[in-house]
Amino acid sequence: MGEPPATQMNHRQILEALSGLLLVLFVAMLSGTVVSTALPKIIGALDGTQGQYTWVVTATLLTATASTPIWGKLSDLFSKKALIQIAILIFAAGSVLSGVAQDAGQLIAARAFQGLGVGGLQALVQVAIAAMIPPRERGRYNGYLGGVMALATVGGPLLGGVIVDSWLGWRWCFFIGVPVAILAFFVLQKTLRLPVMRRKVKIDYLGAALIAAGVSLLLIWVSFVDHEFDWISWQSGAMVAGSVLLLGFAVLVESRAAEPVVPLPIVRQRTTALAIIASLAVGMAMFGGSVFLGQYFQIGRGYTPTEAGLMTIPMMAGVLGSSIIIGRLVSKTGKVKPYIVGGAIVLVIGMLGLSFIDHETSLIYLGAAMFAVGVGVGSTMQNLVLAVQNTVRLKDIGAASSSIAFFRSLGGAVGVSVLGAVLANRVTENITRDLTAMGVPADSSQGSGSLNLNALPPAIEHIVRAAYGDATGRIFLIGAAIAVIGVIAAIFLKPAPLRTSLDVPEPATAAATAASAADASPMADVEILPPGAGDGLREPSRR
Repeated sequence: MGEPPATQMNHRQILEALSGLLLVLFVAMLSGTVVSTALPKIIGALDGTQGQYTWVVTATLLTATASTPIWGKLSDLFSKKALIQIAILIFAAGSVLSGVAQDAGQLIAARAFQGLGVGGLQALVQVAIAAMIPPRERGRYNGYLGGVMALATVGGPLLGGVIVDSWLGWRWCFFIGVPVAILAFFVLQKTLRLPVMRRKVKIDYLGAALIAAGVSLLLIWVSFVDHEFDWISWQSGAMVAGSVLLLGFAVLVESRAAEPVVPLPIVRQRTTALAIIASLAVGMAMFGGSVFLGQYFQIGRGYTPTEAGLMTIPMMAGVLGSSIIIGRLVSKTGKVKPYIVGGAIVLVIGMLGLSFIDHETSLIYLGAAMFAVGVGVGSTMQNLVLAVQNTVRLKDIGAASSSIAFFRSLGGAVGVSVLGAVLANRVTENITRDLTAMGVPADSSQGSGSLNLNALPPAIEHIVRAAYGDATGRIFLIGAAIAVIGVIAAIFLKPAPLRTSLDVPEPATAAATAASAADASPMADVEILPPGAGDGLREPSRR
């Protein structure tokens, strides 16, 4: 027998369910953007270093990246609604732990735990939407997604800046997401109703652990190389070789696992593989831009956190406008590739524009470059997921969607680590050079260590700020080079029209073959439960 057809929801039911999902997406994105402008003050208050600054962001991205494939696979097997609610609870607990951290190390650990929930929310919202809305109509609803993303991205830095500049203090940058998460939990309980497929399964925990370990070791090496040890050293050799071995073993395990967390047959498909490459570039631009632009405006230019939040509005306006407009055009035309290619090109232009900035760059020029980056991200991010979802069966939506989210988060984690390491080294070089010219010992600046600039003498503080402002352009030049790879991948995407059905229609011959081999079909072990009947995480039915 073939796969039972999915029941499509009407427009009202979709909007009701979408309200809770959008709230979930909002709280997940807010967790990153609300601290982007506040992070310099947070790390300063905790007497942290530039390396710890980077890891406060990287820790969340890393655990979100490692857990995303597991969440996606579980969503193909269990109740999507229950999984989303579990992810919300993990996220809320991580937010509270982050808010009560007493030093930078505790904050990094709490943010890593919070990332487990963020990974679930990022993957599962896409999965739930794909289970409700056909690809051709999804572009229309992606406009709502883009609006929420822009609101979280614009409102987050502003909110974070206002909080740290007010009597509330920086800890409320983390506490603020808890009531929103609780509200989302109950909204979803009332509105989200999806059918549940239950199968006999085995979760590939070994593969997930190997992927997480391999990526973690690689990011740790990137963070410390050329600072704690040389590029050519036994430490570098051990870390790189260890990462390659772990990831190679992970590929071997995934190729043999009955239920791999990253299904290689799907990843090897042309559309999925190219979308993954492009997503790496988009992830690096999205996370790197928000993290280091906030630091640039505050440390490099001397603006307050609130002012720094206002400065990033052009980029978020680009995300909002392009997401809404491009989403409607995708639904109207049924084509997605031209908009992905165009968005990827605009992203490169924006990154190149930011590569020329220093501590005295015109704000008008900065705004134009940031707007271009926003347009590029808004035009590509959701549409890359849509392009992949359009080519896979409904039963594989979770694994396919989470694979794209996985590599986008991986791109963000690698991007933040690499760009953060480049920035730290460049800043140290600039500070050392300028202090030497003044006849002051370089270690007097604390510039490559503590970010608590209020403790520095005025002359040295000026040197540190100029060093950060002048060094930031270098990291965006690297970003532009990586974004070019995204353009090439987008160009080679197959221009497939978006389908109007929830599932991939089976050819008559394939359907006949499936009917004659019903007993051998994987669907023989599948039980389809009606919407609302599988809200709890029970064991899969054994039939």
